[in-house]
Amino acid sequence: MHKWAAVIRDWMLPGAIVLGTSLYIIYHFSPGLHPFGPWLHPLVSEGQRLVIAVLLFFQFVKISPHDLRLTHWHFKALAIQAGLFLALAAGVLLMQPGHVRMLLECAMLCFICPTAAAAGVITDRLGGKLPDTVSYVVIINVAATFLIPLVIPLVNPSAQMGFWSYVGHIALKVFPMLILPGLVAWLIRYTTHKLQRRLMRWASYSFYVWGVGLTLAMILATRALLLSGLGAWAIAGIVGVSILSCFVQFFSGRRMGKDREDKITAGQALGQKNTGFLIWLGYNYLTPVTSVAGGLYAIWQNLFNSWELYRKEHPAG
Repeated sequence: MHKWAAVIRDWMLPGAIVLGTSLYIIYHFSPGLHPFGPWLHPLVSEGQRLVIAVLLFFQFVKISPHDLRLTHWHFKALAIQAGLFLALAAGVLLMQPGHVRMLLECAMLCFICPTAAAAGVITDRLGGKLPDTVSYVVIINVAATFLIPLVIPLVNPSAQMGFWSYVGHIALKVFPMLILPGLVAWLIRYTTHKLQRRLMRWASYSFYVWGVGLTLAMILATRALLLSGLGAWAIAGIVGVSILSCFVQFFSGRRMGKDREDKITAGQALGQKNTGFLIWLGYNYLTPVTSVAGGLYAIWQNLFNSWELYRKEHPAG
């Protein structure tokens, strides 16, 4: 039984990538299933949001409010995300509509996208500092909520909402998943200690919950790619941009840490993205093709996560 559990842990993330991709491809090329589309897509989208909330809940269960703190790398990571987002946005404004501008928009979204809820799950399993990851999840979500509305109307003037309308729209997408799990977890911590201790034991299963979330994320990612109508060269360009963005952020995060734990924590916090939000952001506020970057980024970050976890579990391999 232990051997099978180890095999599942080693192959769960790649398996979820293949499963989610395969499920949408089967649906896409099976006309008989298309009548179910109007309710299947919202079900998958909201299901992923629920998984994110559950993951954050179990992370908040394991830490107290006093564990949340600011560290030196939080400021560096925020500077990288915000600075590159603004620099790329300036590049977009200087470009005429076309292939290069579209690729800059994709990179722009890859850098400002907030940290994934699952970053804490992977950080914990790799031996990083869970409270510091959760702290950065809160920081970057707040920052993105205000930075994105400043830039999107300039990059995409056809978007007609005002600044505070943008803020409200994004906040409604982000904060119910971010704040409610923390409030519920800490209410349990300070009122029912027996239940909290039981939940802390269950928190070890968060990794498997993330497998479900990744499957749903890959369904959305494959949908974005197949419905984009992009040609081979455009897809190749977005592949390159998403891989480069993923590498730069994981590498930069690892360089920020003062010790091994900080390197792991900062790398996951900066590199691992909420790609469902990235897809939603591109589709709703820029052009649908930019949402493909989020789908591809999900593949690269989880292949990297799988490799990291395998090295951790098999150090002699």
